[in-house]
Amino acid sequence: MTVHEELDVALRRLEATMKATNMWRMSAPTPDAYESEQPFCIDTMNLPQWLRFVFIVRLDALVEAEAPMPAKCDVAPVVDTYLAQQGMRATDRLLMCKAIEEIDRLVTEN
Repeated sequence: MTVHEELDVALRRLEATMKATNMWRMSAPTPDAYESEQPFCIDTMNLPQWLRFVFIVRLDALVEAEAPMPAKCDVAPVVDTYLAQQGMRATDRLLMCKAIEEIDRLVTEN
């Protein structure tokens, strides 16, 4: 399996995990929210919105184009901190973090 295929599987796992932990159903950000220059669009979106509408979408495009991977991906620590602050159940938090860690690893190691 190519790294792009592995990344596609990991992205689908993240999507399924977000759905299972009730983090998928939300309204789309407004068009101007995408213009943020802050990391994770923190000033215009909440983190689950950014994961769904920016992170997954951009990585899906990279997979589809079989484009080179970014030099670094280190999203898991931010997700873990956010979820802890939101009081997410430990088991759900672990599932989310594992899904993101796999994506971080695939992107960074290739």
